Amino acid sequence: MSGTIRSNISIGAEVDIVLKQHQRSGQLTRGIVAKILTNSPNHPHGIKVRLESGDVGRVKAILS
Repeated sequence: MSGTIRSNISIGAEVDIVLKQHQRSGQLTRGIVAKILTNSPNHPHGIKVRLESGDVGRVKAILS
């Protein structure tokens, strides 16, 4: 599923995100969504979320 559409993402879903400091390298961080931070229904670079670990980044892949 696409990480650019807010309705595809739910709290508790397992996702891969790109942190701000890893945007150039594209390194992914895997975790569970704790909060959805983007208010708009879609975003071209991915919906911004906070993981349960506290990391904040844009969703690149939805795993569950």
